[in-house]
Amino acid sequence: MNHFLQQLVAPLDTVLFTFGSDEVSWAELLGFVTGALGVWLTVRARIWNFPVGLANNVFFFVLFWTAKLYADAVLQIVYFALGAHGWWQWLHGGARRSRRTAAHAGRGMLIGVLIFIVPATWALTVVLRHADDIAPFWDALTTALSLGAQWLLNLKLFENWYFWMAADVVYIPLYFVKSLYLTGIVYVVFLGLCVLGIRAWRRQETSPPRTAVAEAAPAGAL
Repeated sequence: MNHFLQQLVAPLDTVLFTFGSDEVSWAELLGFVTGALGVWLTVRARIWNFPVGLANNVFFFVLFWTAKLYADAVLQIVYFALGAHGWWQWLHGGARRSRRTAAHAGRGMLIGVLIFIVPATWALTVVLRHADDIAPFWDALTTALSLGAQWLLNLKLFENWYFWMAADVVYIPLYFVKSLYLTGIVYVVFLGLCVLGIRAWRRQETSPPRTAVAEAAPAGAL
C-alpha cells in the first residue's frame, strides 16, 4: 500500500524550486494556491470554497505523506469527508432542503465544540506521540481546533472564524519548525483572511436581503 501511494503521489512530489531549506514541490505550491483561494471564497461566503477545499486536502495529503508526516496526511482524509459534508449542508441544510443561511452559533453549540476540543486534543496527543510526531501536543491542538472550526463552517455559523484564527496562530510557527516555509506563509495569509472573513460576514449580517430590498423599493426603481 505504501509503495502504491508513493507511485501515485510521485508526480506531485516533483521539486519546483527551493525556498530557504524547503524544497517546494507541486503539491506544496498547489496547496498554497488552493488554500488561499478556498479561504478567500469562504470570506465571500461562496459555496465554491468546498470543492476548492477538497482539492486542497488532496494536495496537502501528498505533501504530508511525502514529508513522512503520516498523521497529518491521514487527517486530510478526515477534512475531505468534512468538506463533502459541508458542501451538502450549504446546498441542502436549510429549511425544506434549501440552501443554508449564515447564522450565529448558540451557547450550547459553542460549549459542545469546546468540550470536543479538550478530549480530542488529549487523545490525538497520545496517538501522535506513538507516531513519533515532532510536536504531538501542538499538532493535536491545532487539529482539534480545525475540526471544530470546520464543523461550525459546515453549518455556516459565524463563530467558525474565531476557531480558525486560534488554530492559525499555532500553525504558523509549527510549520516553520517543520521547515515547510511556504505552507507557514500561507497560514499567515489564512490568518489575515480570517480577519477579512469576520468583517465580510458581519457586513452581510447587517445588510438587508436582496428580496427585502426589492420589496421595499418603489415600482420601477430597480
